[in-house]
Amino acid sequence: MTRPLRPIETAAVDVEAAADAVADLMRALGMEVDDPSLARTPRRVAHAYAELLEPPAFGLTTFPNDENYDELVVARDIPFTSLCEHHLLPFVGTAAVGYLPGARILGLSKLARVVELFARRPQVQERMTKQIGAWLESHLHPQGVGVVIRAEHTCMTLRGVRAHGATTVTSAMLGTLRDDLRSRAEFLSLAT
Repeated sequence: MTRPLRPIETAAVDVEAAADAVADLMRALGMEVDDPSLARTPRRVAHAYAELLEPPAFGLTTFPNDENYDELVVARDIPFTSLCEHHLLPFVGTAAVGYLPGARILGLSKLARVVELFARRPQVQERMTKQIGAWLESHLHPQGVGVVIRAEHTCMTLRGVRAHGATTVTSAMLGTLRDDLRSRAEFLSLAT
């Protein structure tokens, strides 16, 4: 069964206005926007940010849990790229997302789609982790949900402290995966 997604408030990217703003920023940083090698850069940057900020639409495909499957379903090493909302620099990583099924099971590709849905916006990793878990809980109604995200933040590796190779790990546990220590430990062992 495919259910339409609840809309998530995202503004459409105005590529022309973004390209003008990039050109202004480049000038402010001392770049010659009229230089032939940079002439197309504002538009390229605007398109790149549009791609990073617009997740593709998808339907939530679920199926009846006719077999009464009651063990964890975990997809891990789901790659994503997001933008730090404080610096508009990328953070890149992987997510592990799992759930204990209730009455329905989820099409597996949808776990990756939900990660992408929340990664494609200015974001902080802690909020993104919680949003993925809460969204799955409200749309799928499982017995429990777990999310673990590992990411390298270029706002920390390319500037400031320049901690090359440092990663940040966040987690969110809901339902049985939060309340039952054995289920939580099993999820974490599968997710990492």
